[in-house]
Amino acid sequence: MSSNNSIKLTFLGTGTSQGVPVITCNCNVCLSDNNKDNRLRSSVLIETQGVTFAIDSGPDFRQQMLRENIQHLDAIVFTHEHKDHVAGLDDVRAFNFKSKASMNIYCTEQVFQNLSREFHYVFDPKFLYPGIPKIEPHIITNQLFKVKGVKVLPIEVFHYKLPVFGYRIGDVTYITDANKIAPEEFEKMRGSKILVLNALRKTKHISHFTLEEALAIIKEIQPEKAYLTHISHLMGRHDDVNKELPDNVEIAYDGLQVELYFQ
Repeated sequence: MSSNNSIKLTFLGTGTSQGVPVITCNCNVCLSDNNKDNRLRSSVLIETQGVTFAIDSGPDFRQQMLRENIQHLDAIVFTHEHKDHVAGLDDVRAFNFKSKASMNIYCTEQVFQNLSREFHYVFDPKFLYPGIPKIEPHIITNQLFKVKGVKVLPIEVFHYKLPVFGYRIGDVTYITDANKIAPEEFEKMRGSKILVLNALRKTKHISHFTLEEALAIIKEIQPEKAYLTHISHLMGRHDDVNKELPDNVEIAYDGLQVELYFQ
C-alpha cells in the first residue's frame, strides 16, 4: 500500500494482446528463461491517498490479482474496449463477495456499450442472480473525474482509428495502445515526472508506437523516468533492449513497482 503522500504503480502486465511468450512461437524471446521476458496483458495498479484501482482488466486479471495478493480494489478504469483490456471483468466477483459492494468501473459511453454486449448477463436485468458480478458503472468523458476523491485526467489518444484514453494521476501519466496524440492532448502530458508509454516493437505498426516513436515523445516530455509497456516479443529480449535505452528510460516488466512521492 502506498503512503498518503505518494502514488504507487504496480505493473500487472506489460505485454501486447498475445502476451509473451506467444502460443506456438519458438523465438529467442518466447523461449527466454528470464522472467522479465514473460509478459501478461497490459494493466497497471494505482495506489494513492488510500485508494486502489486498476487501469484495465484484461484476460490475465485473475492471475495478476493473485500474484500481487490484491485484497481490496476500489475501481477499474478502462482505457478502451479491446479484449486484451476488458476480458477479465467477470473476476471482480471475488471483490464483490469480500467487500459486499459493487465494483466501480469508469469508462466512456462507447466502452460501456461494448461491455454491455460482451458481459450482457451482468448488465441485462433479466439475467440477474446472486452469482454474477456486481458492477457500478460511471460514464466519463474527456474531462477530469475522481475515483473516490483521487483526481484522474483523461488523455485522448488514437489506436489507429479507435479513440483510447490514457490517464494522468498527479505527476504520473499512463498511456497504452496509441500511435497518435493530438497536440492539445499532448500538452496534458507535460510536467509528468513518471511517463508510462506503449512501444510495441522496433518496426512500424499501424496502431502502436514503435520504440523510436516512443523515445521521441519521451525526449519531448522529459519526465524524470519513463517506462515502456505493451511490449511484443518482436521488440527483443528485455535485457538486450534495456541496454540500448537512455538513462531515464527502461522497459517495464510484470511485477515492477514504482513509487512517486509528492509534497
